[in-house]
Amino acid sequence: MNKAAPAASVSVAPSTFGDAPLRGCSLVNGRRLVLAGEGSASRYAAALLSALGAGVKVEDGPEDTHPAIAWAGSGLMWLTGAAHAPGRMLPAPLAACANGVLQAIEAYGVRLPPPWRRGADVLAQRAALLGLRRQGRVAAGGSCRLLPAADGMLAVNLARSEDWTLLPAWLEGRAVSDWDSLAEALQGQSVDAVLERARLIGLPVAAADFPEPGFTHFSPPWCRIRRHGVRANAARAARAPRVLDLSSLWAGPLCGQLLHQLGAQVIKVESTRRADGARAGNAAFFNVLNAGKHCVAVDFASAAGIERLRRLIRWADIVIDASRPRALRQLGIDADELVGTQPGLSWISITGYGRDEPAANWVAFGDDAGVAGGLSALLARSGGDYAFCGDAIADPLTGLHAALAAWSTHLAGGGCVVALAMRDVVAHCASWERPALSAGHGSEEHSELDVALRARAQRWHAQAVHAGLGDCRPQLPPAAPPARPQGADNAALDALLAC
Repeated sequence: MNKAAPAASVSVAPSTFGDAPLRGCSLVNGRRLVLAGEGSASRYAAALLSALGAGVKVEDGPEDTHPAIAWAGSGLMWLTGAAHAPGRMLPAPLAACANGVLQAIEAYGVRLPPPWRRGADVLAQRAALLGLRRQGRVAAGGSCRLLPAADGMLAVNLARSEDWTLLPAWLEGRAVSDWDSLAEALQGQSVDAVLERARLIGLPVAAADFPEPGFTHFSPPWCRIRRHGVRANAARAARAPRVLDLSSLWAGPLCGQLLHQLGAQVIKVESTRRADGARAGNAAFFNVLNAGKHCVAVDFASAAGIERLRRLIRWADIVIDASRPRALRQLGIDADELVGTQPGLSWISITGYGRDEPAANWVAFGDDAGVAGGLSALLARSGGDYAFCGDAIADPLTGLHAALAAWSTHLAGGGCVVALAMRDVVAHCASWERPALSAGHGSEEHSELDVALRARAQRWHAQAVHAGLGDCRPQLPPAAPPARPQGADNAALDALLAC
């Protein structure tokens, strides 16, 4: 392992992200926190907390797992790359960042149960339970593929049955019936043109490139904070939070599960007409994400159902929402307005590309959001083919960060909307501790980055193989108790709200 030289304790001053919604906003008001550790994960934890407004003191402590060992040891290397070639090393400390998020949460003086202490392992939980394998340009889950266009590479995710019906509109009338005919149709089209049309009609499509031209010099913020309301009093902020989980699938439910593991009371809300789609998938994985939550079903098409939802929001300290903003606004639920009128409320918003127009309307899932965040480009630029990294990796990576944001804002008294875009979370981690470059520009900088990424990937891969992790598969998480059925706690709702 590459061990940094021991150092005395280092203080990291509070900072902001530098984007307009965050200027002048200190989420945790200079709260003093102490971290003990040496390595990339500890540095990332300190940076996350500092960005939220904490004053962080980093003390000598145990050496962190090296990024290469974290990537390979979690099974993520085994999940990345072509099916009949060795697993690929990502030349970015993504798995170490996942470990750092949980380290940042525990800096508040709480302790997660052992199965939840390694963020890198959380990234590969679903793959372990479903027995997924690497498939190169086909995502491990099978619904997303990397397809070449005339001037670049696209990630096209057709996870929903209705996505296939949108293809003729996307391709300007051309009929396609399978992946082969879709690949043929895209070969003569420009990335920008097909990406713009996909966003207009709600298809989850991403360009396989770095998300910002200045990727080598700065990273996007992992969250954006808008303060609209009054903070809760100290007594309310100190109690275990009440969490209303309006989300489905992966990122949001993972956030809710981590908060439950920290002692929060969590109510999961589903539509009476449409349950969380993950219920139809692997039961063991659904249990991992949702065990221990109360489950309530609400009829969003009725006035009585909307009033019930409003009652639940009034009960909550934290709301987790993973829908596009307009979906709840159509029901008369406006996050900014509610945070402004309900003291102490924290609203955690998880989207593909953020809450601001026009990106607020763009659709994303975990695999294509990972590509949009630059991961496939990193693999290609480091000397190999384009491929997917891990399994829908933007989902669990964002869920981890959302839990840190939720716990932090609750302890600070709430009163804000915290927005996390999956694309930006991935890009933020992908650019963490990127290789140092000279002051070159244009093609010179491009070439230097490629050389640096290739050298790092080779060095880290050799380190993982030397540690015996070249073929390390994702490990099964401990079995979780069964999650409650859809609407199982409807009858007890009044009692729950009275608590």
